[in-house]
Amino acid sequence: MEVPGFTTLLYVMSTLPAQHGITDLPWQNKVLAGLFVIHYTYRAIIFPIIQPSMSPIHVLVWAMAIVFQVSNGSCIGSWLAAYGPTTQEEWKAQNWSVLQFSVGLVLFYVGLAANYFSDEELREIRRGELRRQAKLKQQGKTVDKHYEVPQNGLFRYMLYPHYFMEWVEWLGYWVAAGVACTPARTFLINEFFAMLPRAVSGGKWYKQKFGEDKIKGKYVIIPGIY
Repeated sequence: MEVPGFTTLLYVMSTLPAQHGITDLPWQNKVLAGLFVIHYTYRAIIFPIIQPSMSPIHVLVWAMAIVFQVSNGSCIGSWLAAYGPTTQEEWKAQNWSVLQFSVGLVLFYVGLAANYFSDEELREIRRGELRRQAKLKQQGKTVDKHYEVPQNGLFRYMLYPHYFMEWVEWLGYWVAAGVACTPARTFLINEFFAMLPRAVSGGKWYKQKFGEDKIKGKYVIIPGIY
């Protein structure tokens, strides 16, 4: 359901510049487009393939996600293709610097890497659960679903590091694009308010399921705060 996001961005960037008489885009625009595609290539293509199992999703949630992805890809793609800086002079005019861009790239890749490894920890738990269930079935025993609290990596300190690090990732994207990039800022805000309620609800579930002692010392999603 996330494929339309980066395909829309690629379509907009391949068609919109010519409509505005733009023959070539600055390298900054191309790098930012590449970062967007890298994230969603993992999230939309690689992630479903390597997941041991996936929970079903309601068709309404699926449809709303499609609408958001197309809208987000259109907004960011349009900014990169024509409505944001399209020359080096325009980039410099918005107080852009190589240092700022570099800091943004570092944040983006740190967030992306941490997000991947957090996902991998959850995948390993699911793989272990599938192996346990298969073994019980072979023994003719009743299979009950088993849950556990992730303990490796950033899960030692928080319950939802994959959410938090995705915020870091898109914060880096906004920093690299510049504070004047409204689509990137809007996307980051949307990610925050979409993920925070899920983390709050999930934190309550962890407490009810495992008890306070099992998750003691762990933040839910924001280190040092919540």
